[in-house]
Amino acid sequence: MRQKIRNPILRGFHPDPSIIRVEDDYYIATSTFEWWPGVRLHHSKDLKHWELIGYPLNRVSQLDLRGVGASQGIWAPCLTYDRGTFYLVYTIVRSFYCNMYDTENYLVTAKDIHGPWSEPVSLNNFGFDPSLFHDDDGRKYMVSMVTDHRVPQKYKGRLVLQEYDPVKRVMTGQARDIYQADKIFLEGPHIFKRKDWYYLFAADTGTGEAHGQTILRSKSVWGPYEMFRADFMNREDEREAYSILTSRHHEDILLQKSGHCDLVETKEGEWYLVHLCGRASKDRNPQSGVRFPGSRRYMLGRETALQKMCWTEDDWLVLEGGGNTPKEEVEGPEISEGTEGGAKAAVQDGTEQPKEPGAAAKACRLTRDDFDNQMLNLDYQSLRIPMDGRYLSLTARPGWLRMYGRSGLSSKFSQTLIARRMTGYHMTACACMEFAPDVFKQMAGLIFLYDTDNYLYLHVSRDEDIGKCITLLKAENKRYEYLTEYLPLGENQEILLKLEIEENYVQFYYGCDEKEMKKAGPQINAGFLSDEACDEGWFTGAMIGICCQDLTGFGKYADFDYFEVTEK
Repeated sequence: MRQKIRNPILRGFHPDPSIIRVEDDYYIATSTFEWWPGVRLHHSKDLKHWELIGYPLNRVSQLDLRGVGASQGIWAPCLTYDRGTFYLVYTIVRSFYCNMYDTENYLVTAKDIHGPWSEPVSLNNFGFDPSLFHDDDGRKYMVSMVTDHRVPQKYKGRLVLQEYDPVKRVMTGQARDIYQADKIFLEGPHIFKRKDWYYLFAADTGTGEAHGQTILRSKSVWGPYEMFRADFMNREDEREAYSILTSRHHEDILLQKSGHCDLVETKEGEWYLVHLCGRASKDRNPQSGVRFPGSRRYMLGRETALQKMCWTEDDWLVLEGGGNTPKEEVEGPEISEGTEGGAKAAVQDGTEQPKEPGAAAKACRLTRDDFDNQMLNLDYQSLRIPMDGRYLSLTARPGWLRMYGRSGLSSKFSQTLIARRMTGYHMTACACMEFAPDVFKQMAGLIFLYDTDNYLYLHVSRDEDIGKCITLLKAENKRYEYLTEYLPLGENQEILLKLEIEENYVQFYYGCDEKEMKKAGPQINAGFLSDEACDEGWFTGAMIGICCQDLTGFGKYADFDYFEVTEK
């Protein structure tokens, strides 16, 4: 039996996918950047239905992101499996917005995909996007791109390979360049072996709409590598790579920014690749903008899609059906009865997937959290730090989430905030909250954010003249403004906070009764919550969350009865 698989398979902010198969199980790891815990893991039995199963980097001893900037942190994890052990290599970017990058590369291992995962092993720091290759003879190698802070750079693109000793758990021997180019930039490299060929699989031509994926091969793991070039690979500039997959020059298709791929072979010998992609909003940057003038805005960030592949007679990898543009729908692998849908017949985020990504009303994905469990739902992430008892409690008031106010929204150290991904351009979110602030420095509410400099925040506070009140704050690249007056609220009552997203516009609401909600401010163009519009970060995606701040330092708390997010 075969199924049709609709793309993207992981919707909203799931970039840099790495995939493996172990027996009948498929696993995908994706980047999390400054969001904690680190690295999202999804599981599937059929490549169509995906379930979020956890985060390998879930201890502070493994991952400390305090102080990292927007879109720094965890970059491009690579998940592999060899002889009973799962391997995960990844980069922690500590500084990026200067020429001298700090790219710390690490390895963790586990015997069970669910953990526990080991403490990190330090690898080389030549650059980011490390990938581990397990050769047939048991030797292991790490390949990564190389950053170059010199002006001008010696090479536009550079990849380096070094052997890893799994017994001593150290890099060994000299690191050697296996790719150098003065015009074509490669990153996100993986090495595969098939027949007598070593294949170097790498993302090319940046991370924007020119993004793509190229493949090279050699008879030796050390190279030299030859790049695959074919007539169907349209190039309009010598800086563009020869791409086996790209959305370049095809602005009309749904899956833009396609590239950064990884490969998996099914038990039946069929080949698939996962790749990042983006679905553009209807908004654009102004032509007068400093960064990416006139560019389309991608509020959902970069997502994960799947393509079916095949091998040519002369052993090159190509898209099944020809060409090199990604397809919205692909044929899934042959599966037996009873395996459809994986362990729980669940898709990402434990909800039912729409039949047509981007469609407004074909299906509905609803997730309501009544905070009745003793642990937070896996789908939530926080900024840079874990939400331990200093920040929240699920037991202080059973059936409610208590959030203790800490630092302000610009903090890169101690924010009380949990959020879920924006997964479509037609969504609603609602939270029910009790909060009794004493002063204006205490705030809590519903937030729609990209990073610490860009958000829309509907929050309750207290004004000296008005008393308990609600207002809507907008932050856009460190420019702040209130979009409403201070609107008075009654004391000692629950408050409902709501937002509705339609395309790139959002409307906020508040009230004490679901049937009598009032608008909070005007309808807002929220397109600035996107990769292209933010001055500092541009690798994540918009998130919807709840949070609490107490700038007095006394930890005033807010209680949330539920938090509900619906994708239409």
